[in-house]
Amino acid sequence: MDSPELLQKMKRDWDDRARENFQYYIVNSRTDWSDEDFRASGDQTVERYVLTDMENVCQGKRPCDMKVLDFGCGAGRVTRSLGKLFGEVHGVDISSEMLKLAGKALADLPNVRLYETNGQDLDVLGDLLFDFAFSFSVFHHIPGKAIIENCIGQVGRHLRSGCLFKFEVQGHPFEAPEGDTWLGTPLSERDMLEIADRTGFESRYRVGEGQESYWHWFFKK
Repeated sequence: MDSPELLQKMKRDWDDRARENFQYYIVNSRTDWSDEDFRASGDQTVERYVLTDMENVCQGKRPCDMKVLDFGCGAGRVTRSLGKLFGEVHGVDISSEMLKLAGKALADLPNVRLYETNGQDLDVLGDLLFDFAFSFSVFHHIPGKAIIENCIGQVGRHLRSGCLFKFEVQGHPFEAPEGDTWLGTPLSERDMLEIADRTGFESRYRVGEGQESYWHWFFKK
């Protein structure tokens, strides 16, 4: 299966998941999320992975002055929490059905913008540049190292020099089924260092090698 076919499959699968039970497919620790608990889980994600790391995230900038990219925003769970913290938040996703849900959930936040991507590039963002980019539980589901690398490179094109893209990948090694848009593709430390080098990033910190949640701090060169 080549990349265009995989990207179309990703879109179809995530549109279907959005219609079936978007909350479960975004946070699959339970199947019966209430709206309140689901929103609160977004706050918890930001508290754990962003608020504890503001020195790297902000690098001296005031959060209210920062423009932030939420890559793979889905239904806006984390986007909402980022929108309460930063001056501008721009969320991108491949699923139109997820973005419909996000649009409704974030209608009260005038500093949030949403965009549907084609999975190949981020041209929908025009010439926007960001002070910080974040991605949570997204690359776990992307089938193929080449597509993951391209996504990281595309984020880099819209990140200011020296700024951080913080994200996690699947680090637990397994034989990934071809084209599986749920299990995705495991990545090693060597994979990630090579991706950083090829996409114009400095891989400064890494936590969780070999684990399901393998975090990376990529700073734009």
